[in-house]
This record gives sequence, structure tokens and C-alpha cells, in this order.
Amino acid sequence: MGSYLNPGSKGFRESINSSIYVDKSLLIEKMNAVVDTRQKYVCVSRPRRFGKSMAADMLAAYYEREGDSSSLFDKLAVSKAESYRKYLNQYDVIKINMQEFLSVSRNVGDMLSMFSKYIIFDLKERFADVDFRDETNLIQVMKDIFSRTKSPFIILIDEWDCLFREYQQDQNAQKQYLDFLRAWLKDKDYVALAYMTGILPIKKYGTHSALNMFTEYSMADPGNLAEDFGFTENEVKILCEAYKMSFEEAKAWYDGYQLITHGEDKDVRHSMYSPKSVVEAMLRHRFGTYWNQTETYEALKIYIQMDIDGLKNEVVRMLAGESVRINIGTFSNDMTTFAAKDDVLTLLVHLGYLTYNSIHGTVTIPNREVSQEYVNVISTMDWHEVMDAVESSRKLLESLWAMDGKAVAEGISRAHEEISILQYNDENSLSCTIHLAFYFAREYYTIVREFPSGKGFADICFLPRRLHGDKPAVIIELKWDKGVLGAIAQVKERGYVNALKDYQGNLLLVGVDYNRKTKTHSCVIEKLQFPTEKET
Repeated sequence: MGSYLNPGSKGFRESINSSIYVDKSLLIEKMNAVVDTRQKYVCVSRPRRFGKSMAADMLAAYYEREGDSSSLFDKLAVSKAESYRKYLNQYDVIKINMQEFLSVSRNVGDMLSMFSKYIIFDLKERFADVDFRDETNLIQVMKDIFSRTKSPFIILIDEWDCLFREYQQDQNAQKQYLDFLRAWLKDKDYVALAYMTGILPIKKYGTHSALNMFTEYSMADPGNLAEDFGFTENEVKILCEAYKMSFEEAKAWYDGYQLITHGEDKDVRHSMYSPKSVVEAMLRHRFGTYWNQTETYEALKIYIQMDIDGLKNEVVRMLAGESVRINIGTFSNDMTTFAAKDDVLTLLVHLGYLTYNSIHGTVTIPNREVSQEYVNVISTMDWHEVMDAVESSRKLLESLWAMDGKAVAEGISRAHEEISILQYNDENSLSCTIHLAFYFAREYYTIVREFPSGKGFADICFLPRRLHGDKPAVIIELKWDKGVLGAIAQVKERGYVNALKDYQGNLLLVGVDYNRKTKTHSCVIEKLQFPTEKET
């Protein structure tokens, strides 16, 4: 058992022994299906702390032949798979974290030389009876071993893309690295499975597509691996029940990564949660920002400050809860080549700062935790008007609860005046202003646009989450040059309130109108008291 060849099951054993372990072993069944096939090259890209390294540890523990790991897997979901016993402990496994080599190297040449030297050391120790043509050539050493044993290797590479994140501007280093991986892996009989993980996809680093043999599973196109990285909604529900935590709060904080699997008959949506965030929230028994503590917000700040094609404006709209259309096809899969704002937005999808809806071709900020990261970034930039609107939203919400229509109208007007991009063209622009002006409402509410109720759709609904049941539910109806009283009348006439009868005595009806001539907002607020059974 070496450091890189058949490294043992300690890493995966630690995962299973942890306070929280969520079974993702069905990934093994999917990898078994491609072992020793033309589809044996797999690359999984996910944001940091989404379970990529744990999955690599799991695959190493399952496949490596120098040990019996049945005690780890017999109680897991994969044990019921038809292929489970066939591949269990049947291969020599090479497992590498590329970041380890990069961190102690002066340049990419040193990194690849050290990498080859260390892997060859383990191989020569394990296969001492093999005569090698060239003991310094990794490819030839592995060819000689396969020629003698007829047993191919499982190759697992974690953090495969670290060089592209640290050598962002060095295209020669990137090409040298890609050429090495291609020569080592492509069309090699000694490869039974080449499985790589990273943050970035791999197809198009510049014009060099050395690794086009890999099938990619990314945040933009997860394929059938959507549920194998991150926590599913059902998994989070089970954890919340076990730790007596509010699932509704967990959903508000950490849900929002919508991964879509496209099938012949229908598309399947997978709602995924950040594992790091959920685990920390359960163990600490407190909801908060955890995923973004693993990296500073400086990276996000750099991309927003570029402001390519009005990128800042799109960020404001997404902070207000809107989705933005993008074309992910022009992305070069690196961190420096940006021809348009779509390329920056696509990168933010892969980094976990946005989620991509492949059906509609749109991106949104996934959840409250990530939204707070944007606020953190904006607070350090010369972008005072947006920060002022966010900070004023707390006071505006208090005015709403106090049913102070004049103060609410004035607060909305200030948000509109301060943020130049929120120029009104229609009710949708007014809706964007309302959402940003009431940004702080997310602390207590689930905010729903176009809420289906009665004979139509209420423009905006604030639904208090259970932990904040003392707060009133709110229906906001928006009007354009039609007056606030007409907005309230429409809410009542169309029966919008019928869907919210659970909030008896605790429901506010809010009408907001914008007058284009005077360029002013007006607001009226009523508290609705549902009739009691005797009154009906």
C-alpha cells in the first residue's frame, strides 16, 4: 500500500464515522457501468465543498484490491446493485490530489516531474517483479505493468484543475499540463477508469482541447450525476428532523441549486443543497453563512468589478430576485477569457455563486447564504447606492409592519432614485424595485412572485416562515398609473386572499402605484380580518 497507489480506505472511513454522513454510494454503480468501456473517462465539476473529495475517497476504498472494504459498503445503497460484488476490490487504484504537487512546485515542469517520480516509486515497489524498459517514464512503466498483468488501473484525480486556477494567465503552462494528461491517459489500455474532479469544466481551455475524450458532468449539465454531489431535498429533510432544525429555514438558507437532467420523455429537476452549509448548520444548531467561509469574497468581487456589458446591472436585478438570460456556449472554461458578460456569469455558475436553469437559459442567485456573499462584496465596493438600498430595507420592512403607507412609498421612491438602472418601463421594473427595497424581508419571509390565488396571480406575496409566525403575511399588488385603491380592490375582487386564510387576522394587503406624470409612488396598507365561523 503506497501513498498514491492503493492508498487505503482511511479517508472514506473517516467520512462514514463522522457525525453526519449522507450515503452517496450509488455513484459507484454509475462508475461500474463505464469501467472498461469507451465511456471510461469521467470529469465531474462542482463548486468547492460539494463532496467531490469524499466521492474520490469512496471510489478508492471501493475499487482498490489491497484490502477488503465490504464492511464499509455492505450497508450502503450500492450493496444492492447488481454490479456491486463484481467490481469490489478488483483494481489497483492510483489516487492523486493535484493541489498537493502544485503547492510544493516552482513551476508546472517541476510539478509534473515530481508527480511522475512519486507515482513511479509506488508502482515499482508494488510490481517489483516487472522488468521495465524505462524506469523514469511513467507511461512506459504503466504499459509494462499492464503488459505483464493484463490488469488495468482505476485512476482518480482530485483538484485536477488547480493549475488553471493558480496559473490563470500562463497559457504555456496550461498547455504543457494538458499535453501531459492527454499523453498519460488518452487511448491507454492500462486505464480502466479515469475519473477527475474539479471546479471548472475541461473542454475549451483556449483553442486546446487535449482532453476531449472525457464526458463532463457540470453545474450547467449534470447528466445522471445530479444527485451524487450536494444534498438532495429529501436528505436535508431527514437531517433537519434528526437534529430538530427547521427544514423551511434550511431551504431558505441553502436551497436553490437547480440541476436539471434532460431525458427523452421529460426533464427532471433536482434541488440541491451545499453539503458544507447544511452539515455546519446541523452540528452548530444555527443557520448562518458557512459555505462562503471556505474562500474569501475577493474572487467574486474581481468579476463584478469588471462590469463587462453592464454586469453590475444584472447583479442588482438578481439581488432583487430576478433571473437573467445567458448564453453559456461562449464560455472558454477558464478564469480569464471573457468576451462578454455571459462568460463571467457562466463562470459564477461553476463557482457556485449562481445557479443555471438549462430549460429557460437563465441564471439566478441560489439562496440567502450566497445572496449575503454578494452583499458582502458590494459593501467593500464604491457602490453605495445599492448598499444604501439594502441597509434601508430593514427600516422599510418595519414601516410596512406599522402600516405606514406614506413611509413605505417614500422608501420605495428612494430605492428607485438611488439605483439608476431601475428605470421604469413597466410593472416588471416596479416589481424589481420593490424586491430590492424589501431585501431584508428574506430574513423572515419566503417571497413569491406571481403567487397563484383566487382568479389570478397576486404580484408579490411575503409568506412568513414558521419560525417567524408572529410576522404578518403580505400581499402586494402593483399598479401603473391606476391608483392604489384600485390595487386593493383587485386583490379583494379576484379572491387573492383565499389562498392565505391560514393567516387569519395576520394578513396585510398592500397596494403600490407609480404615477409616471408626477414620478411618485403611493401606497396604501390594509389589515385583513377574516370573518369568524359565527360571522359566516
